Amino acid sequence: MAEHQVIIYSRKGCHLCDAVKQSLESLSRRAPFTWREIDIDGDPELRKKYGHEVPVVLIDGRKGFKYHLNEDEFLRKLQG
Repeated sequence: MAEHQVIIYSRKGCHLCDAVKQSLESLSRRAPFTWREIDIDGDPELRKKYGHEVPVVLIDGRKGFKYHLNEDEFLRKLQG
């Protein structure tokens, strides 16, 4: 089974981002995916695109979640 690529767009000081990162860390032990974080404040285009809508989670390049991550739904999206 191929490993999925997950990206979380976030920013420092974002408590919702911290919660989603914690979920991703936990889920990475249960499902085949790797994830990485991108701080939108380091890129003016990303800051303009996402503004205050972080965290945003992309699964294999497709938006999967915004603000919150439901762990059961995340696992379903990896399978589908």
